[in-house]
Amino acid sequence: MFFTRLISGIILVLAAIFFFVQGGYFLLFALAVLSLLGVYELLRVLRMEKTFLAVVSYVATVVYYSLLCVYGGIDWLLFGLLIFMMLALLVIYVFSYPKLRIEDITKAVFAFLYVSVLFSYIARTRDLVAGNWLVWLIIISAWGSDTFAYVTGVLIGKHHFSELSPKKTVEGCIGGVVGAGLLGFFYAFFFPEYAAFTANPYIVFPLVTVIGALISQVGDLTASAIKRNYEIKDYGKIIPGHGGVLDRFDSVIFVAPFVYYLLALTMNLG
Repeated sequence: MFFTRLISGIILVLAAIFFFVQGGYFLLFALAVLSLLGVYELLRVLRMEKTFLAVVSYVATVVYYSLLCVYGGIDWLLFGLLIFMMLALLVIYVFSYPKLRIEDITKAVFAFLYVSVLFSYIARTRDLVAGNWLVWLIIISAWGSDTFAYVTGVLIGKHHFSELSPKKTVEGCIGGVVGAGLLGFFYAFFFPEYAAFTANPYIVFPLVTVIGALISQVGDLTASAIKRNYEIKDYGKIIPGHGGVLDRFDSVIFVAPFVYYLLALTMNLG
């Protein structure tokens, strides 16, 4: 299991390198595929992956990433899409009555927002000025902090952190945050001087990764809470040794919008 997980992790990192470097349509396509898989996994947990409401979530995901390809990250387009998505869901709800309940609509919208929209902030970060460098702060905040949290927890972890994750310790969480901050600081040394980033990376990068690491742990616990509610172990089995898309990217999708807005804010302030 360890070697399977290790090999899968290496492949994921290599894939991330390829798509982050390419950016543009390549990255959006990869995120669209991951989003569709993630939405399906979540709706399957919610026991509605084959309903007409689920089809609306899938179609909304495809339309959303198509709009990103054509227009980029324009928030009013997302707002308009959500309006039409809600109307479509209500039409299905009315004509399917009494088979569906109003909370089923909430689940369909939640799946789209939680997976598809949050995933898209990886591409939006990549599209920032010097985004080919800045996008890695998402990975450092999420997977970097996970690694440091695991190592610290194994070495000195004694105090249990949350019942949602029996293996998490207070020491591990602190180690993850500190480790991510250090990675962010050292990453600033590799940031090229010619990159048009107005803020000081030696200050901004550690700050972003520390906040990102804190958010990452909340994201991980959020995914665990949903699994506990529905009494499942993993969201899927598509990634050997890791589970489903949401099992591996649960912290990444939580971190991505925070990193995006923190960087956008610091760039504007700079």
